[in-house]
Amino acid sequence: MVPNYVRDALDLFDGFGTDEALVGGDTRLTYADLRQRVPAMAAALLAHGTKPGSTVAALVGNAPDAVVLQLGAHLLGCRTVWLAPNAPRRYRIDFLRLAEAGALVYDARQLPKMGRLMARTDPNRPVLCLGPHGDGPDLTLHLAATGADSAPDGVDTEPESLFQTGGTTGTPKLVHQRHRYFQTALALSLDWIASGQHKLRHLGSTGFWHISGQQAALMTLLSGGTLFLDYDFDIGQILATIERERITSTFFTPPIYYQFLDHPDLDRTDTGSLRMVSVGGSACAPARLVEGIERLGPVLRPVYGMTEAPLLTALPFLGSQPDFRDRLASCGQPYGDVTVEIRDEGGAALPAGEVGAVWVSGGLTMSGYWGQPELTGATLVDGWLATGDVGYLDADGYLFLVDRQKDIIITGLGSTNVYCRPVEDVLAGHPGVSAAAVIGVPDGALGEAVHAVVVPAAGASVTAGELCELVRSELNDIWAPKHVEFVDELPLTDVGKVDKNALRARYTAQADR
Repeated sequence: MVPNYVRDALDLFDGFGTDEALVGGDTRLTYADLRQRVPAMAAALLAHGTKPGSTVAALVGNAPDAVVLQLGAHLLGCRTVWLAPNAPRRYRIDFLRLAEAGALVYDARQLPKMGRLMARTDPNRPVLCLGPHGDGPDLTLHLAATGADSAPDGVDTEPESLFQTGGTTGTPKLVHQRHRYFQTALALSLDWIASGQHKLRHLGSTGFWHISGQQAALMTLLSGGTLFLDYDFDIGQILATIERERITSTFFTPPIYYQFLDHPDLDRTDTGSLRMVSVGGSACAPARLVEGIERLGPVLRPVYGMTEAPLLTALPFLGSQPDFRDRLASCGQPYGDVTVEIRDEGGAALPAGEVGAVWVSGGLTMSGYWGQPELTGATLVDGWLATGDVGYLDADGYLFLVDRQKDIIITGLGSTNVYCRPVEDVLAGHPGVSAAAVIGVPDGALGEAVHAVVVPAAGASVTAGELCELVRSELNDIWAPKHVEFVDELPLTDVGKVDKNALRARYTAQADR
């Protein structure tokens, strides 16, 4: 019998007993409930023609049944393909075709219209549903059955998953994660238990279809915590949940974290239960980290990851260390079994302090891009992943990112490399700035010019001249923005990152007028 992390998970669930496991909407499930429902889901899939080792596409919301579907399909040794409901429809159709999905499961309660449209893209593909009134049988009818531990034993295929990337570098890709990824997540969860850390009460505001949402969900459930599912990005609702449910852990991208800090309800909400607020997905301004420490305490945890490897480094409990201000621009040290190297253009490892390409290896690293062997070969070399990021390691092994390779601005007569992150940090350090993003734009004299897009703080008065002079004094004249554009908000991608492609497109459209 091949390895299957879900069997180990079910044994853990037995031990966690009647402790609360999953909360979403009006549903509250214990581990005993989960222990019953996962095999029942596997049995329901099997009864409706899903064979062990087949490929199941999932179009679901952030609901407890999504978690049960993942574990049930994996118990059968299936490959799951996660379709992002907030992605363009043509991407979902392309991914269904690319993944050669043998069945589609959609949530007929949360995504009825979208699910029907996707179901009808291929009349020969079997359709199953979570909830009634869909275009296929309702799998949830089987979940309350007793004695439903009838998933087949001796399944000879290992579970796998395909996740859509965020699309910040162009058309999103399908990241392939084999069983090693899930085994590593299980090992990290067991390490969390063994370390004596607090029992997580994690608020998952990232969609379960995204790998970062699943990573947090797995580590919460496999360590015996309680997972609260929400996906409205409604900061008032998030704050209310933190207070009502005594949430200990959550995750924000920097733009959402800034909204959290700026929300008028924050200061009148009891956030004393929080012990770990992870901030990642893109660079977070040091000034806003300091603000969070002052208002929330030493609970902030900058993290670094990507769909291809969702948790690479972490800087826990920022603010509790005497020298934490020296680390504000860092994303921490390698997490778990991760190894980080900084390499030059020839692939040679660079010493501490030198800027180069960031390469990583570890058990959470993808197996490749599904159906794209050439891209996989260029990105994965001898077990190492080329992240596409640029940064350096300090003498203590802390990783500092300065830019994406594709975002480096090459400017001036000397073709100087200007990195966006340091400029963004300086701009966001101004008390009149809530958020800032920097891009390179075409310039006839300079090749590229530094262009800053700034969201002023509420009620603040700040000028372009002030900001340019601030960057000039903190960095130098070459790094100072040539243009400063003030906006009410920054455009975000589907996963909450600043959408620099949209900023470039908007600048081009304005320049063409």
